[in-house]
Amino acid sequence: MSTVIWVVVIVVAVVAVIAVGGAVLQQRRRHRLRDRFGPEYDRTVRERDNRREAEQELLAREQRFSGLEIRALAPQVREGYVRKWMEVQERFVDAPGFAVTEADHLVTSVMAERGYPTENFEQRLSDLSVAHGRTLDHYRQAHVISGRAAHQEASTEELRQAMVHYRVLFEELLEVPDGDHSSRPDGPGREETPQERTTRRDARGQ
Repeated sequence: MSTVIWVVVIVVAVVAVIAVGGAVLQQRRRHRLRDRFGPEYDRTVRERDNRREAEQELLAREQRFSGLEIRALAPQVREGYVRKWMEVQERFVDAPGFAVTEADHLVTSVMAERGYPTENFEQRLSDLSVAHGRTLDHYRQAHVISGRAAHQEASTEELRQAMVHYRVLFEELLEVPDGDHSSRPDGPGREETPQERTTRRDARGQ
């Protein structure tokens, strides 16, 4: 076999190896992005022209997030926010619309306390998606209802749902330890856990 043919064979083999390696790296990156962003990955893909563009955006979000100084809350600060949340939920009974607006402000306040920029709502979503992609849609839905509440266009049930949605992200931002029920918000935005429902049924003899 001539030298030229050997060179061609080697070049083709190298190109094939590079192509396979690139495909493997792309698949690994894709799986990592799916794991990190959860439902936000699929949402971004649907909103962009193609998957590659969507993944580039998610990578850009990660890069921006890495430059933020996100910090955990001190225990006493966290407890203070829990008390504020409970106060907001108590006001829900008499002024549900006002309580939802307060809940929105409280979540934004916790974000700022932890180091998230809060000036622009869309940027908030982008930054939150890196660490809270699996609960971000709760925040979107709550924000929509809050906007309607400001114009007195939301029903009481919708307002209650907004409190539930806000609470999901609120608890994640507080980083409440599992099992620490004394530090968990309660009230209109509080959904029973399966264990609590079982305990309640047992107490009633059902």
